Formats: sequence, structure tokens, C-alpha cells
Amino acid sequence: MSYTLIGRDGLPYESERPGTLGGHRRARLYGRLDCPSALRAIRRGGYVGHRVFFADEATAVAAGYRPCAVCLPEAYRAWKGGHTEAELARVLDLVGGAGSVVLGHGRDPASTAAVEAFGQAWDGEVLAVVDWPEDAASWLRPATRFTAQEPDAWVVAGTPPGWASMARRLRMSTGWDPGRTFGFASIAAAVVPAGPGTLEGLRGAAADGTAWRIGRNLIESLP
Repeated sequence: MSYTLIGRDGLPYESERPGTLGGHRRARLYGRLDCPSALRAIRRGGYVGHRVFFADEATAVAAGYRPCAVCLPEAYRAWKGGHTEAELARVLDLVGGAGSVVLGHGRDPASTAAVEAFGQAWDGEVLAVVDWPEDAASWLRPATRFTAQEPDAWVVAGTPPGWASMARRLRMSTGWDPGRTFGFASIAAAVVPAGPGTLEGLRGAAADGTAWRIGRNLIESLP
């Protein structure tokens, strides 16, 4: 049995495996297969004609689709743009008295703006600012640049697919320490695609200013 999926180029192709995400071609959005909003629309009969499927989130993003606000709220907030003042304040608080940092971000506008806001608000030394693409043939170059210095801490912002790929390369090829890394809210959603243990120890802030820490494959709330 074969399945018709949408590829990174936005064109359909045949796959032996079913898609893990569904989408709407006309609205250019993607979401979980059990998304309540999509299921309601399907029951009404107004969605099926534009239904498409993707192998994974990175493919959907590369094809130009945006995350669903209902079933993927964290990814949607990152796509929509920006960070909250409470989120920025808590990241600054978590980094604390670190003398030097390296800043890293995905190339989407929201992640870029979050890291720029941190750099403007923080009083310490910024050793480097490194960005990475949403998808790449090799992540070694940005990973090497990210860890070329010896900062007291790393501060990151990015969409889950891009950061998950970047983090896997960092763990495989560098001496990066997630325990000395602090992230904005969207980073937390990368814990599953990054793989068990990849982000363990990384701390960050949610949009409401609460803090979290990533365990082996889960997110824990911090006081």
C-alpha cells in the first residue's frame, strides 16, 4: 500500500509509510492527525478536498506550511512571532551572573528577535551570535561555530525542527553542555524530535514567565 505525501518542495510523492502530520493545502497549515479543529471540519465535509499529509514537521515547514494554533500552540506561537516580556525576564534571570554567553537562533523572525532582545537587555559579554537554517545537509558548520568559544552559558531561540537537528549535531560532534544552555519557550517543544537525553539539563522560560527544565525525555516545571 502506498500513501501520497507532500515533500519539501511542496509537491506530492508516493511513500510506503503514512504521514505523521496532516494539513490543509489552501490554508497552508499543518497539524496533528487528531487535531480537534481539523476533525470538526472533516465531519462537516469542508476539509477533505484540501487535505494533505507530511512525513514530519521539518518537511511541512520546508514546504511553506505553518503550524496549527489549536493542536500545536507552542510551534504556532514561535511562528507567529515574538516573545513575551515575562519570558525574556525569566531567561535573563536564569542566565544570572554568567560573565560571557554565546547566542544562537534559528533564522525565523521570531527567534532572531528573541535573541536580539536578550543581547540588548543583558549586561555581560557576548562572545558570538550564531544562526542556523531550518534544514541543512550538514549541521557541523553551525555547531562548530556555536561551540568555538568557551562561554559561561549559551542562550538559544528557534523553532523545534531546526533546534532539534542542531542539538543532535552538537551532542554528537562537540563539547556542548545543555546544562549551561538556556532557551526561550519554543525550544522546549524540541525535546521529543531531538531524541532521549539530547537536551537533558537545558533550562528555559515559558511565555508566562514560568521556568522549565528538560529531563531525559520530558519537561519539568521549576520553582
